[in-house]
Amino acid sequence: MPGTDRVEIRTLKEGRFCVVEEEAYKILSISKSKPGKHGSAKARLELQSIFTDKKISHVGTVTDTINVPMIEKGTAMVTHIDGNEVHAMNMRDHSMMILPMESEMNIEAGKEIMWMEALGRYKIIRDH
Repeated sequence: MPGTDRVEIRTLKEGRFCVVEEEAYKILSISKSKPGKHGSAKARLELQSIFTDKKISHVGTVTDTINVPMIEKGTAMVTHIDGNEVHAMNMRDHSMMILPMESEMNIEAGKEIMWMEALGRYKIIRDH
């Protein structure tokens, strides 16, 4: 999958990210069981979607591989707000971006915001 890397489940940590069914999730908790008589150790991941806040569980052996998204973060200056879209200028390369509006944040034109991108989707993570 483009924009991802594959790692073993045993290397994951709480607070990091992984991809399940082409959706990026934050790892809320990891519980591992001991290997049994006829099988290997299992890991249960409690996950929350970065973009929709949906919670799911994922179970696999600790030696299974899972995709990890390449996450990019940056700052941008809000130029204007058009309905549910925030138009902003990326502070790194001065390119224009269109981000979805986050209802719980106080976003205004002329203010700076922090954004993150994973799997081609963007989210505003902080208003300044």
